[in-house]
Amino acid sequence: MNTHTDSQSFPSDAPKPAFNLYLLGCTLVAALGGLLFGFDTAVISGTVDALRAKFALSDNLLGFTVASALIGTILGSIGAGRPADIFGRRAALATMGVIYVVSSLGCAFAWDWWSFLGFRFMGGLAVGGASVVSPLYIAEISPAYYRGRMVAITQFNVVFGILLAYFSNYLIGSMHLGANEWRWMFGVMAAPSVVFFLLIFLTPQSPRWLVAKGRLEEARGVLQRCGSDTGSVDEEIREIQHSMDLAHHSINEPFYCRRYIKPIMLAVAMGAFNQLSGINAVLYYTPSIFKMAGAGVESALLQSVIIGFTMLVFTMFALIIIDHFGRRKLMIIGSIGYIIGLVGAAYAFYAKVEGCLLLVSLLIFIAAHGFGQGAVIWVFISEIFPNRVRARGQALGSFTHWAMNAAISWTFPIIAAAAGWTAFACYALCMVGQLVWVLMVMPETKGVSLEKIQEKLGID
Repeated sequence: MNTHTDSQSFPSDAPKPAFNLYLLGCTLVAALGGLLFGFDTAVISGTVDALRAKFALSDNLLGFTVASALIGTILGSIGAGRPADIFGRRAALATMGVIYVVSSLGCAFAWDWWSFLGFRFMGGLAVGGASVVSPLYIAEISPAYYRGRMVAITQFNVVFGILLAYFSNYLIGSMHLGANEWRWMFGVMAAPSVVFFLLIFLTPQSPRWLVAKGRLEEARGVLQRCGSDTGSVDEEIREIQHSMDLAHHSINEPFYCRRYIKPIMLAVAMGAFNQLSGINAVLYYTPSIFKMAGAGVESALLQSVIIGFTMLVFTMFALIIIDHFGRRKLMIIGSIGYIIGLVGAAYAFYAKVEGCLLLVSLLIFIAAHGFGQGAVIWVFISEIFPNRVRARGQALGSFTHWAMNAAISWTFPIIAAAAGWTAFACYALCMVGQLVWVLMVMPETKGVSLEKIQEKLGID
């Protein structure tokens, strides 16, 4: 890949369309899939010790239990693209809402370890699917001028879901419900899952999916309500049709080919670096990490809430400025923050430093994630693929993200049990690699229509 060309910014060519509440409402509903994604991801952090005791789990089996949802997530992410192309983004999101309900209630009423694994696996399918379809759908209904902020609402909701999970775990833990406390932690997620399923039917189909299906009048109606990049709905539809060029390309054409090598490599790198930071190891094991450093149970749960709140604040800040500041600048600042926070955490464990060094280091790390990779990943991956393969491209980026997540989350308890500092040191080294990649390779995509990004990447 030509690093000099790729690292240049694409010129912003989009007019500033009028903002409308309809677009925001549709975005918020679709982004509820992200909230459930975040809640499901983080809720297990408060149940780790209870699960270990309930099912007599070794370090290895505990890691597998946490990773069981991620196996479903990997399959859900790689398998979500094709159904979203066939049945539409909205139908795919509604299906995930049903799976979320069944999974949360199933985990709450699990009768043995195997049944628990099965229901966590089901929840993983929904998380993986939501990580693909929610940002994909929002990117396709949003004008370029607002697209970064709109797609970043998904990540904001992911972080909000994480904070809700931590806060819910803290409240349930403070109620001292006894042996079944962990069941309540999983079961409460059924309520927002039902709300998500009901609200998704109030949103329209993606206009780009409608154009692919030849339903031009419906697409025209959606673009009129959500806004267009060109200011002319008819011109917008012609650009979408041209980008698909289905007279020369089939929507079912091979995805892994030379034509799409640039966006494929960009998506794989973005997804891999996201997890090589160790972010999900920290999120899944936050209370355990603090207890390893000497904190009590309730103190560890409370510190988890602080971690979640910090990420929420910095994600909100990134959401506000992402379309003005750009994706690359957020990634550069986030990469530097990652390195500082991870080196500090590694030193805190290595030198057995008493006090607040670990908390401060993890807060810097979490803030860097919320401001950088966390805010950018789903925006960037949803932008870089052509319309005709966007669902499959989003699925590939999400698959890479979750496959790396499973590997990191499974191995973290084993590595941390031997020497906690080594895990954080390895993650810090990987983030040096991310910083180099951002500076040398990553393109800027702010303010450019999806169809123009395709042209700028040299995809015919």
